[in-house]
Amino acid sequence: METAKLKKFAQFARCNLMDQVSVKLKLVLDKNSTARRESAEAIKQLEGEINGHGAEQVIDRVAYIWFNRFCALRFMDVNRYNRVNIVSPADPGKFQPEILAEAKMGHIDEEMVHDKVRQQIFALLDGKAPSRDPQGEAYRLLVVSACNFWNNAMPFLFQRIKDYTELLMPDDLLSGNSILAYTREAMTPDACKDVEVIGWLYQFYISEKKEEVFDGVKKNKKITPENIPAATQLFTPHWIVRYLVENSLGRLWLLNRPGSKLVEQMDYYIKPEQDEEDFLRIDKPEEIKICDPACGSGHMLTYAFDLLHAIYEEEGYEPAEIPEKILTHNLFGIEIDERAGELAAFALTMKSRAKQRRFFTKGIKPNICVLENVHFDEGELKNYMDFVGRDLFTAPLQTTLHQFEEADNFGSLIRPDITDVDGMLMILKSKNFSRQLFISITHQKVLQLLQQADYLSPKYHVVIANPPYMGSKGMNGRLAAWAKDKYPTSKSNLFAMFIERNLDLAQKHGTVAMITMQSWMFLSSFEALRARVLGQNTLLSMVHLGAGAFDSIGGEVVSTTAFVLENAYKPDYQGVYIRLVDGDSEAEKMEILAKAIAQSRVP
Repeated sequence: METAKLKKFAQFARCNLMDQVSVKLKLVLDKNSTARRESAEAIKQLEGEINGHGAEQVIDRVAYIWFNRFCALRFMDVNRYNRVNIVSPADPGKFQPEILAEAKMGHIDEEMVHDKVRQQIFALLDGKAPSRDPQGEAYRLLVVSACNFWNNAMPFLFQRIKDYTELLMPDDLLSGNSILAYTREAMTPDACKDVEVIGWLYQFYISEKKEEVFDGVKKNKKITPENIPAATQLFTPHWIVRYLVENSLGRLWLLNRPGSKLVEQMDYYIKPEQDEEDFLRIDKPEEIKICDPACGSGHMLTYAFDLLHAIYEEEGYEPAEIPEKILTHNLFGIEIDERAGELAAFALTMKSRAKQRRFFTKGIKPNICVLENVHFDEGELKNYMDFVGRDLFTAPLQTTLHQFEEADNFGSLIRPDITDVDGMLMILKSKNFSRQLFISITHQKVLQLLQQADYLSPKYHVVIANPPYMGSKGMNGRLAAWAKDKYPTSKSNLFAMFIERNLDLAQKHGTVAMITMQSWMFLSSFEALRARVLGQNTLLSMVHLGAGAFDSIGGEVVSTTAFVLENAYKPDYQGVYIRLVDGDSEAEKMEILAKAIAQSRVP
């Protein structure tokens, strides 16, 4: 995908939207503002957020919410998923968004826009309601209604707009210099052919923030939990994703179905050099569980979706049933970044809609878990356990109840003491606390925590990841101390800790496919990690990429290696190793890898 235009747009959009939201913030907070009279509750909420988090953080959050929604609506317009275009004109020769043009002709979707709002829009457009910008105000109401309409199908991205988010919505949405005009220019129909465009936009949107964070690291500033996502987000090139998915999920399927024709479409699959007898047995596709414990915007999961869809088709499943089965049974993503988690869920929803026209009506939500801090006040758990029954709360469970207090800092590296979560969840969900307000609040927190622990349980056939890269120099004090205690053999970098963690998440004989920094292959500080990996697991294949595998961020900055491990020790197994350190660019490395794999298949 051509990314230069996307990068320029996303960086411009961040500055532009933050400026517009900042201006709106001053206007609505003015003591004589209309918002104070007409939206007093929203203003109260806004002032509470500013007092709690600061104006800068509120501006940043609202600016991104609107960037996210505008990009998502544009993608859906281009792919004809909206009944009427929300941010795009009806055809390229026009300029005005189709939904506004239709409203001016008296046509407004009654299901999307409620009657009261519809009357407001018509009053503005007919000149019956006073306004300095009637079309702009009418269009803003239409966009808010569209976002609220999509809440049913995608609540993770389109939360209902009832609060200050609407008050801080940018004013200029219709001019040739509006943010929507630039969105349409950057997100061309060609760019919107694949939902990965959303992931690229997010990486570029936070790229300047990432540079700020690393400039701080150079000055010995530590990376705080709220800045970890910006510092560690890295969108993986598609050819690397294919290598990882095809040699983990694809390999698992071919071991169970040796006659499968899917090998013909897996260009990056490396055939084992010897027959295997000891592997995970799969009777049907629904059994396969795949996890990306640092899923970002979902690139690994979306390609896994494609391959799974082909697997289901080959097994003879009805096409209309397949997307629901994949999202319900197969794919699991974990994140600490709420924004990235929203995009991963959106990407999988778009993948499903592309395969099934009625998917939006099914109410299926992707299994994306954004880990949140869960903290219990002193005495809160004691009262809860006394009410529920202390016999249910084993020592491992009681320990686990305190393991997510810093989930935003430790993320998927948390190893819950309790691993059999399903049984406890079933028991607690059956309890009725409707007449016990305070116990009910604690109950919901316990359920949330256990659901997070369930995602982090060792149940996966395949674990795929491009984990965060962060050396001990950048870690905040709590993270560095925790890493030293919990991951003594890999504590010097987050990516190395994830190698250990991902092996814990995989079942026996499950596969772990990752791209990481190459340093763990050589440095003495990772000697214990290498001993663990080579002494307890099996390296199935490795593609040593070196520098230059990530053109979009300046590939010389990071040298990487991609590899696939089996969570079992097979001392006689002969892995396949491909050296790509001589390639000077992402395109060159991709070509060399494809040729090397093709040549290995020649009898």
